Amino acid sequence: MDSLAIMDEAPVSKFHKKLLLACCGGPFLDGYVLSIIGIALIGIKADFNLGSVEVGLIGAASLVGILFGATIFGNLTDRIGREKMYALDLTVLVAACFLSTFIQLGWQLIILRFILGLAIGADYPIATSLLTEFTPTKKRGYMIGMAAFSWSLGAGFAYVVGTTVVVSTGGYDAWRWLLLSSAILGVIVVALRRGIPESPRWLLLKGRVAEAEKVVEAVYGRKLNLSTQTSLNKQEEMTGRAAFKAIVSGGYLKRTIMCGTLYLTQITPQYALLTFSPLILAGFGIADGPLGLVGELTITILFAVGCLPAMKLVETKGRRPMTVIPFALMLLPLVALWLFPNGPLWFVIFAFCFYAFTSGGPNITEWIYPNELFPTEIRATAVGVSVGISRIGAATGVYLLPISLEQLGTGTTMMFGAILTLVGLLACYAWAPETKGRSLEDTSGLPVTEAERGKAPALMASNAPQG
Repeated sequence: MDSLAIMDEAPVSKFHKKLLLACCGGPFLDGYVLSIIGIALIGIKADFNLGSVEVGLIGAASLVGILFGATIFGNLTDRIGREKMYALDLTVLVAACFLSTFIQLGWQLIILRFILGLAIGADYPIATSLLTEFTPTKKRGYMIGMAAFSWSLGAGFAYVVGTTVVVSTGGYDAWRWLLLSSAILGVIVVALRRGIPESPRWLLLKGRVAEAEKVVEAVYGRKLNLSTQTSLNKQEEMTGRAAFKAIVSGGYLKRTIMCGTLYLTQITPQYALLTFSPLILAGFGIADGPLGLVGELTITILFAVGCLPAMKLVETKGRRPMTVIPFALMLLPLVALWLFPNGPLWFVIFAFCFYAFTSGGPNITEWIYPNELFPTEIRATAVGVSVGISRIGAATGVYLLPISLEQLGTGTTMMFGAILTLVGLLACYAWAPETKGRSLEDTSGLPVTEAERGKAPALMASNAPQG
């Protein structure tokens, strides 16, 4: 039996719960930081007299940072390990959030939001790879899904804090305190991450057998001889370029395209909606102020609520149906808002709420698929690239959205969201595999033909069926 089966079959322990809480802290901060700016921007825009271009750059700067942070540091994580960068990335995030409270000019915030995005982007592949490699098979989808839920929870909490501050102070003048709140939450998450060990799978990959055995004994209470795993797991050292090449070679190319498309087409409308929901709702005739914030908060909470049934259903019904079916449902409200932009208030609110709730499935599987479909030696690289692809669309969408609302109107803007969602639906229907109930070594392996045998042992070590 595979010695790593103890990791796949172990019950959820206190260690798993601590790891889950620590890993979810990063996405929670991501959701909070990227949403709190939507409220703070109203005060910032007034204080600094910013135009739509500058507002778009502030909204998009962190997303561009995530693009580079996820792509660069995801690859670095595969090379130097998950543990070394686990707390460092969020320490940078805390510093950027703290410095944001002292800005005096718009360009200063743009730079700090970019640095903040670098740290957030780095955390995606670091935290999710570590969580994936420790999590039992039967709970893997649920626990990775918790990270996605934490993102939405963080976004919802940002609107709770923002609404409370705006109502209690009577306006948006306290925007510096809103930005400072991100730094305070970041310090808490950094503290939670103390004491999390390196992934045994990654240690074995690097031939560090004794260290892997110590981690397994400490976490699972079993003293195992993992030396037999070395021949299966230890591979040639991959340079950064080789890892990037690997995820676009052979069967992994299709997986990279599918994961990137899933992530891009789900996250672009969501980020635009959460970042500029006050502007979008105003375009439909819903005024700013406390009433508008209540509408924004309701929509944001439904993004989180929609993840709850999806977390269970990805383990019972599977990853594929919880990706394809929700994408088809998400298309309906966007088409409706495109065709009927002047509909009554209840129609607009219902459409946005329906979209937010039904997005729960793809919101979770966009995190699960990149971690399950690629092997340990390139897992963080693949996650980083998937996140990077998504942020190309998200940054472009967030930058262009206020301009589109101003020049093309809300109806046409919703049309662009519908087209993106349709692309995601078609890509996932064609290529999304089912990975429920399978080990990581199984889900990440490619079929090996006789001609290929021996050519790429690092990436074709499994005879698992290709999804």
